[in-house]
Amino acid sequence: MSTLSIRRLQAGQADFWRELEAVLAWEGGFDASVHATVRDILTEVRRRGDAALLDYTRRFDRLEVASMAELSLPEARLRQALDGLPVAQREALEFSAERLRSYHARQKMNSWSYTEEDGTVLGQQVTALERVGLYVPGGKAAYPSSVLMNAIPARVAGVDELIMVVPTPDGVVNELVLAAAAIAGVDRVFAIGGAQAVAALAYGTESVPSVDKIVGPGNIYVATAKGMVFGTVGIDMIAGPSEILVVCDGQTDPDWIAMDLFSQAEHDEDAQSILVSPDAAFLDAVEQSIQRLLPEMERREIIQTSLASRGALIHVADLDQAVEVINYIAPEHLELSVENAEAMATQVRHAGAIFMGRYTAEAVGDYCAGPNHVLPTSRTARFSSPLGVYDFQKRSSLIGCSPRGARTLGRTASILARGEGLTAHARSAEYRLGERE
Repeated sequence: MSTLSIRRLQAGQADFWRELEAVLAWEGGFDASVHATVRDILTEVRRRGDAALLDYTRRFDRLEVASMAELSLPEARLRQALDGLPVAQREALEFSAERLRSYHARQKMNSWSYTEEDGTVLGQQVTALERVGLYVPGGKAAYPSSVLMNAIPARVAGVDELIMVVPTPDGVVNELVLAAAAIAGVDRVFAIGGAQAVAALAYGTESVPSVDKIVGPGNIYVATAKGMVFGTVGIDMIAGPSEILVVCDGQTDPDWIAMDLFSQAEHDEDAQSILVSPDAAFLDAVEQSIQRLLPEMERREIIQTSLASRGALIHVADLDQAVEVINYIAPEHLELSVENAEAMATQVRHAGAIFMGRYTAEAVGDYCAGPNHVLPTSRTARFSSPLGVYDFQKRSSLIGCSPRGARTLGRTASILARGEGLTAHARSAEYRLGERE
């Protein structure tokens, strides 16, 4: 394996921000041919329902199926997967699930109201979504942790029904995924995937019920499909490649930091790993650790491509300048491997998840810490938040006028409505004044 060359940037130089912007740029979000293919799939599923799903399953997943019954996985099959797991794996899933439930329970919003002096009632009524669709990648590239991360906050929110779709190409079923579905309380599972599964969840077919929102990761066809059905249903987000930004003061073991960078780079070639430090010698030490540790990694080729194409080592003047870089990048995962991590975290405005201190590996957040690992990518942490219970709840405003309140509010409404030329609005309010204006 050739020596890995990682881009070096120097904060404070005249062209630094332009160079950093180039490092962050990702052009994989749109493909015209993918868009056209997905559009055709959505149209066919909407028009032909189950028949289209069966055709696409035969074509893309190479499964000869005669009916949707063959693609429906009953609760007993999920329980079988759970019961068949090695004890250590089952305990790990259950441990993670319990921590997720405990954390997300604190996010749940409650209804509220108050009564004004004249008897008018104002408030907010919080209700859960009725039915949610969970997309899960299938086959060997499967993530049971994502099942828990998407399903458990929906359950905590009080969603009535959770429908999971997971492709089983060539008949490959991931037992961990099915076991996670059993633990999370998924109601129904269909062995379908791709854009066709997204279409089925969005529009409904004879067998697959339509949902109110679709969540969960997928490939570019799935992501494109989610974007195209948005509006018919809600979606969680359109996620880009995984990212990590590590800030270190130079006092952490360089091997730890190198492995933290690897932990995201191993996802895929487009993943991004960036290290920021005010200690130039430490950047050198981490680069040496990378060169030494890389050959022993199972996914070394993916890691090497990711670090070479999208990785960076950034030298800053001090940790204050590091905060400036953090808030510009708005990373998905942010590790603060510094002495006073909690204090530094208060200065961070834009990050999906913040991992504080030298002993907090990002990897624990992926599986079992408690907070959700579905996070905003591609700088969208500037305006987006992690997936949570609030994504499965919605709010309705409550307004109840007393007779006295109707007079107070009606007069103001009448004046403003007539100012806008909306006479029916004005008269509707005036009827309730007790006197004609």
